[in-house]
Amino acid sequence: MPVQIIPSDLSQYIGLETEPTAWFEIDQQRIDSFAECTMDRQFIHVDPEAARKTPFGGTIAHGFLTLSLLPYFIESLQMHVEGAHMGVNYGLDKVRFIHPVKTGSRVRVQGEILEILEKKEAHYQIKLLVTMEIEGEKKPALIAEWIFLQIT
Repeated sequence: MPVQIIPSDLSQYIGLETEPTAWFEIDQQRIDSFAECTMDRQFIHVDPEAARKTPFGGTIAHGFLTLSLLPYFIESLQMHVEGAHMGVNYGLDKVRFIHPVKTGSRVRVQGEILEILEKKEAHYQIKLLVTMEIEGEKKPALIAEWIFLQIT
C-alpha cells in the first residue's frame, strides 16, 4: 500500500513500516558487471570454481552491490511526501552487511520510517531503516539507515 506523507503532521509517520518490495534476483552477470565497474574482482565474487571451495560454496554478491540496489527498490516502496516532485540521496548513517547473498538468490527490501524533518520550506529529510531480506534465509543481507530528501 502506498505511503503518502502529508506535511502537516509529520510525527504520525514515525515507526510506519512499508510493504516489502517484489523479489529481485542477484545473478552472476550482475555481480560480474559490478566487479568490472568497481574494479573489485575478488575471487569470492567472480570465480565460481575457486568460490566453491570456500564456506559459501559458490560466489556471493558484493556487499556494496546489494547496497547500491537501494535506489532501485525505493520506488517500489511507494513512499512519497505529498506533492514531491524530486527526491535526492542524502547519505547513510549506519550500514551493516549481515548475511552474504549467494549468486542466484532473490532479495527484497522493507522500510521503516525513523525520522522526518522539514529541513527548510518544502524540503523534507526522511531517515528510513531499510532491511534487505534474502529469500529463504533467516538473517537479512543488510540493514541500513538511509537518509534522502524529498522536495515539494
